[in-house]
Formats: sequence, structure tokens, C-alpha cells
Amino acid sequence: MQLFYNPNINETTESFSFDKEESKHIIKVLRKKDSDILFVTNGLGYLFKTEITLASDNKCTVKIISFEKSATPKFHLHLVVAPTKMNDRFEWFLEKATEIGIHEITPIICDRSERKVINTERFDKILLTAMKQSNVLFLPKLNNAISFKEFLKQKQEGLNFIAHCEETDKKTLKTALKPNENVTILIGPEGDFTEKEIELALDSNYIPVSLGNTRLRTETAAIVACHSVVFVNEN
Repeated sequence: MQLFYNPNINETTESFSFDKEESKHIIKVLRKKDSDILFVTNGLGYLFKTEITLASDNKCTVKIISFEKSATPKFHLHLVVAPTKMNDRFEWFLEKATEIGIHEITPIICDRSERKVINTERFDKILLTAMKQSNVLFLPKLNNAISFKEFLKQKQEGLNFIAHCEETDKKTLKTALKPNENVTILIGPEGDFTEKEIELALDSNYIPVSLGNTRLRTETAAIVACHSVVFVNEN
């Protein structure tokens, strides 16, 4: 199934048109024509079966034939990750985490962060492309970058963890997780969190966890954490 995206459709929508860029891709590249079937999601768990009524490369129009809605996940996975120095590594994380099934991402700026500015528009496009390519019906939410200290002021529901490399008393993430629980996990930058940042997280009731016996890159740690949570919640 090839998946398309339109954020503005819902159960009451009867027909709609794709923008010029998507229309051109559908008609010129994919060579779709009148009466062809397209599957579309709004990124909120809905899958719409549509039929092309106007095969125009400027304004491809479809009518909705039917729709179905995926069950709402019983858990919410929120990864709070420091942007990597090399953009392509963070972009790889965004792509793979979307394929695995992440729900929300917040980039955090830490004391040891080497990258403090991110291109939110580009990251959003990567999430969207990954959602369509992997036939995921929920588009992850990407929040604006925020400082580590400011993020800790926000209350997060469910299980809250901080993964760090300091030699302290820590649980393994796999033993600390529980199914059907909302989960927030803090992942630090290259160089890890500072001792002060770890202390602040613990004071905010974050549980320190280990992701394994080896030292992982930021983006690898985030993927390990993401997969661990989804795996625990699989039926």
C-alpha cells in the first residue's frame, strides 16, 4: 500500500484536492489517472480509501469512499533527545523512531550540547516521509527545542526515565518498563549529561536507567530506548 497524507481531512470530509507538489507527484511520477484508488492518512490514526475524480497535475482531486481508524495506542512514548552535532545522525533517529512507533519528540539543549539550533521544518518533513514510507498512521509530534532545565519544569505523566552513562545505581530500562504506561525518556548529548543535570533530573523524580553494557551514541541510545518501549507494549 502506498500512503499519502492530508492533515485537514476527517470523518466528515467527502472530497479534497492535493496541493500542487503532491498532485504533480501523483499524476506525473506515479502516473495515476481518473478512478484510480489512493490511500490517505491524516496522521491521526485514520486510513481513508479514496478515488481520483480529477487527475490534474495542478490539483488532483479525490472522493472518499471509506475510512477506518486504528485503535488508539494504550501508551504514549515521548523521547527527549539532545540534537547531535551532525544533523544527519539526528535525522536518522527521527526516521527510524517513526518506523518503530514513537509518538512525541522533544529536542533538548544541554550543557554539553554541541548543536543548539535545529531546523524544525526539515525535521517535520523527515517524520512525514518516514510515516508514509512505513505505512504508519500516526504522525509523531515534534516539539520546539527547549533547554534541559526548562523541560524539567514541565510535568510528564507516567514513567519518567533518564538514561546516562555515569557509574551510579541504575535499573536496566527493560526491567523498569511496564506495558500500557506513558513513558518519557531523557537522552543526553555526545559527552552525556553533566552530574548537575543528572541531579536535577533525579530531584524531578526521573528514574536513572541503563540501556545496556556498551556506550552508545546519542542517536543509537534513542533508538534502543524507543524499541524497548514499543517491544514491551506489543500484544
